[in-house]
Amino acid sequence: MIDTHCHIDLYDNPIEIANECEKLGIITIGMTNLPSHFEMGYKHLRSYQKVRLALGLHPLHSELHKSEFPAFVRNIPHTSYIGEIGLDFSKEGIASKDTQTESFKRILTEVADKRKIVSLHSRKAENEVFKFLIQYNIKAAIFHWYSGPLNLIEKIANQGYYFSVNPAMIKSKNGQAIINKIPRDKILTESDGPFIKVNDREIKPSDLGIINEYFSKVWLISEENVQTIISTNFKRLISFLK
Repeated sequence: MIDTHCHIDLYDNPIEIANECEKLGIITIGMTNLPSHFEMGYKHLRSYQKVRLALGLHPLHSELHKSEFPAFVRNIPHTSYIGEIGLDFSKEGIASKDTQTESFKRILTEVADKRKIVSLHSRKAENEVFKFLIQYNIKAAIFHWYSGPLNLIEKIANQGYYFSVNPAMIKSKNGQAIINKIPRDKILTESDGPFIKVNDREIKPSDLGIINEYFSKVWLISEENVQTIISTNFKRLISFLK
């Protein structure tokens, strides 16, 4: 299984989660919300084969972006994955819209000429995020937990970008409608742990079978074939890194 968006460092027992992923062979991309968090976790996870840590600057931590940005630039060479980054223009984030936008543009400027895969937060700012990706010529991107307009999905997919789907999305009508619009060759899976609950507990990457089971029913194919599709998509994406 493949978890393209999991906040391993925010679990109470991050090393236990990482060890489980390693043992079960679950490819897991660990997001971070700040470069200082990346620096703390990188030394612990750099030797893992299945777990990789992404370098992030979360839009909802924009008050720290100025002080954290030098660490962001300093750590870019240490990972192929950038995330969680993006914009949040919801009620929770709209007050810092200008600061977020300037930070996002600075981030994209830093990574635009490098072989990096970015994982994107785009709540209520999907059009803006998409516009900036094109403007800065970003080649490899994943829209994490997309919740935006249905009519934008095709444009995003046609640009070659991907969408990561989690178990919370398959439980809502809006989430299901979004998933149905995503081309099969642009779908990836994510847990977004520990922010989602499964059976009244925090989700883990090992719970991603829930999504495979859902796709199996919707697509009328075996779970094995679902996993083949997801794996093929991921391999195609990371081929950009070579």
